[in-house]
Amino acid sequence: MRARRAALLLCAALALSACGKHQADSGRASAPPAGDLAAASARPVAAGAASAQAAVQAAQTSKLNRDGSETIEDAAGDSGAHNALLAAVASTVAAVTPAAAADTPAGPTLWQEGSNYTRLVPAQPTDVPAGQVEVLEFFWYACPHCYAIEPLVAAWKKTKPAYVTFVPVPVTWSEGHRALARLFYTLDSLGKLDQLHDEVFKEIQVGGDQLVAPDPANTAETERMQTVFARKEGISENAFKAAYHSMGVEARLQRADELVQRYRIDGVPTFVVNGKYIADVRSAGAPDRLLTLVGDLAAQEHKH
Repeated sequence: MRARRAALLLCAALALSACGKHQADSGRASAPPAGDLAAASARPVAAGAASAQAAVQAAQTSKLNRDGSETIEDAAGDSGAHNALLAAVASTVAAVTPAAAADTPAGPTLWQEGSNYTRLVPAQPTDVPAGQVEVLEFFWYACPHCYAIEPLVAAWKKTKPAYVTFVPVPVTWSEGHRALARLFYTLDSLGKLDQLHDEVFKEIQVGGDQLVAPDPANTAETERMQTVFARKEGISENAFKAAYHSMGVEARLQRADELVQRYRIDGVPTFVVNGKYIADVRSAGAPDRLLTLVGDLAAQEHKH
């Protein structure tokens, strides 16, 4: 039982970790220890909602060890009866405190600013038409956590509201990160990204081909490796190389640089909603909760 519990804790820690900027030089991801998890909690409510607030506290207490410390295993997923209880409490609080509900994004739980997400001050300009809500996902092909959350992102994209404009942004922290970002934008410029986005992830995460030279500064070898991959996927070498060195790809790499710096991204996967809110798996509590949180924040922005 102890061995099984240890394995579960390790899996949960990996799931809630992020690939950080400090991993740039190696070009390969290694999961850092998971930090403390921020639990969702309701804002203070009026006296009429006191019983609902007590229920939230009781639900949160059930997530603590005997010594008062929070377990990764419990915090990693609020599902089943626990999640249903929080959903019911959320509805009760919203019913008795309409004013509070109006300015607090709500989903299966009540999200807490400063714990589940961070408000960016000042808010940053977005690049979407009026009426649209921009959602940026900062990612890295060599990050196992980005690979793990990708199926959830793909499913969310299919069901997201029409007012959400989703924009994946590859990080460009180092020469190795930038090389994979160049591959991303090259495939997009060739109209092959939808077809090959998952294949790039699999090539690195499953196939073990990093698509970056052991010495990331050896850009010629990196280009050769990526060209081999492109040919394997049916792209002609000439077409790939022309796009790889095109002004359009260079411009989009520069734009990615600007966004990474503007939002001070130091870990992936990280989501930014409408230039105002930033969140990741650790702050949300679990990968599925992160996508729910992003959707709730986007809906809140759309209302305004």
